[in-house]
Amino acid sequence: MQLDLPESARAKPPSETRVVVAMSGGVDSSVTAALLKEAGYDVVGITLQLYDHGVAIDKPGTCCAGRDIHDARRVADLIGIPHYVLDFEQRFREEVMETFADTYLAGETPIPCVHCNDTIKFKDLLDKAKDLGADALVTGHYVRRLDGPKGKGANEGGAAELHRGQDHSRDQSYFLFSTPKAALDMLWFPLGACTKDEARAEAERLGLDIATKPDSQDICFVPQGKYLDVVNKLRPGGAEPGDIVDRDGNVLGRHDGVIQYTVGQRRGLGISGPEPIYVLEVDAENNQVVVGSKVDLLQHALTIRNVNWLGDGDQIPDGGIECMVKLRSLSKTVAAHVDPLGGGRAEVHLKEPFEAVAPGQACVFYGGEDNERLLGGGWIEKG
Repeated sequence: MQLDLPESARAKPPSETRVVVAMSGGVDSSVTAALLKEAGYDVVGITLQLYDHGVAIDKPGTCCAGRDIHDARRVADLIGIPHYVLDFEQRFREEVMETFADTYLAGETPIPCVHCNDTIKFKDLLDKAKDLGADALVTGHYVRRLDGPKGKGANEGGAAELHRGQDHSRDQSYFLFSTPKAALDMLWFPLGACTKDEARAEAERLGLDIATKPDSQDICFVPQGKYLDVVNKLRPGGAEPGDIVDRDGNVLGRHDGVIQYTVGQRRGLGISGPEPIYVLEVDAENNQVVVGSKVDLLQHALTIRNVNWLGDGDQIPDGGIECMVKLRSLSKTVAAHVDPLGGGRAEVHLKEPFEAVAPGQACVFYGGEDNERLLGGGWIEKG
């Protein structure tokens, strides 16, 4: 399998090019490290200990758990590379876990993997890679890192760009929208042009015993998907009972805490009507869950905050941009016009209505000739 590497990867002979690979213990990062070693690069593996893995050590289906740290170490030993485990527990708790809990309590739906990427992996870990004299920080994400037109960036191939993974069913660009632009030149994603089946086949060829290891399904610090337990542990007493109301404020039922609901939810409401009822809004300020019909879920516009721009120039052009946007990680892209509002905010006008736009999720922009280039994005605000 051919590695998907930028022009900068050929600036020096592989043996003189040190790369730090973020090894989670899974198939993708293990194959990435092994293929780079096979290609002759000076590979260093680093695994992050992000939380007290003792609780999750015997629970498969999570990443960065104790078992995964051992798997990463075994792979590193097998392919003959140095491997380090870095303790980022305190930093991870402050930047990711507590933000996760606070976001739920604010009536929004968080994406902790994005916060982990832009604060831990592509900031703190990138700094560690530089301390080790690395030429690149490498991960197993399914996203392509391409060199833009020459003369537009600092490196020989032009400014670094991120594009959707070749296999859209595995594409992880949505989770990388907030990657600091300054970090792009030092990031490699060698699996961006391959499929998961190809990665597993490479793992078998290379003799890695993690070749059939299941993909991570849960958030790493939420084993078995029990996020309510995590929120209650981090913010005891944060979830108080309250009313379920319709759009006119009529009380239809009771809830046991707004953290149990997200926009678009239909099941578990405990109320019924002549037509299906959905969550329209999680009003944390008034401790209410607002419900209504499916047609009430449709939105034509939304605002976003903390916009991160990865396109040409320093910010979204003053006149706005025509692009495709993705409003949930598994949703289709929809055509939109994005206008900057200043202060890191923007307004997104959708060309067709979208159902269940959830505050706290990300609105991610794609453009270019084929709408494959990741242009950035921001966090969806409450309407």
